[in-house]
Amino acid sequence: MLGGTAFLGREITLAAQRRGHAVTCLARGTAPAPDGARFVAGDRDDDAGLAPVAGAVWDVVVDVSRHPGQVRRAVRDLSTGHWVFVSTASVYADASRVEADEHAPVLEPLDGEVMTSPEVYGEAKVACEDAVRAADAPATIVRPGLIGGPGDVSARSGYWPWRFAHPTGDDAIVPDDPDQPCALIDVRDLADWIVAAAEHRVAGTFNATGPTLSLAEALAVAAEVGGSGARPRPVPPERLRELGVGSWMGPTSLPLWIDDPDARGLATLNTARAREAGLHTRPLAETFRDVLAYEDHRTEPRRAGLTDDEERRVRATLDG
Repeated sequence: MLGGTAFLGREITLAAQRRGHAVTCLARGTAPAPDGARFVAGDRDDDAGLAPVAGAVWDVVVDVSRHPGQVRRAVRDLSTGHWVFVSTASVYADASRVEADEHAPVLEPLDGEVMTSPEVYGEAKVACEDAVRAADAPATIVRPGLIGGPGDVSARSGYWPWRFAHPTGDDAIVPDDPDQPCALIDVRDLADWIVAAAEHRVAGTFNATGPTLSLAEALAVAAEVGGSGARPRPVPPERLRELGVGSWMGPTSLPLWIDDPDARGLATLNTARAREAGLHTRPLAETFRDVLAYEDHRTEPRRAGLTDDEERRVRATLDG
């Protein structure tokens, strides 16, 4: 496991251990590896950073990197019978397309070794995919949509159940965009399927996310899980923009909402191919319940959503 100490990589390690596999995690060491996993310190930005694990022949190598140079060095230096590379839905060139399948056109690969900004995330992952496909061993390339669940420090999956559980008033500020399509996949379901695909040497490229539903449906599930009785208060997108409220991610934002007509299909994917290969996803309510428990005990600031003070400000302005 190249990584294995944060969110998805950690969950993949845990899933592999539950299925009886011995796991070695090569990482910088800024976060601990799961108990029972062998930890090897390595800096993948160093040309010789993989030297501590380069002498073995690995059953499977799993990589989640976004930097093409790191992936190219892994393909160059490591010997394995099977690769798993975790890419992203952001590789697709037309983000407005709802439920794109694996044959949809992708972006041009990044011409460089390092992803220098989030704006070229998709291009960087395309270059990483190309590097893995050029390897000697077969590969499972996974293109997830939005990944959520316990441990999601971004709060993109946890904000809504948390907000409905801890309202700042009788209502919760939501975008008046009920029909916007959205989807997410629980990190545990994704990790379980990645390990199963590795076990069975499932080769090819696969989209992976949950079923597509409307934003209104997702918010209704969050409200039910939250259990406070706070009702959604829809606010027109143009008014939210005037009030400095963004969409999708980042400070002062409303997650799951995509306020861009050219990107409204971003989080949705056609996952028929992965489901035929064994992908199973749990109900959204279960993910929301478990991520709410995580949100209620998290110590780091949320990276998405409105703070209590921000929501009160928005409500006061609307009421004024």
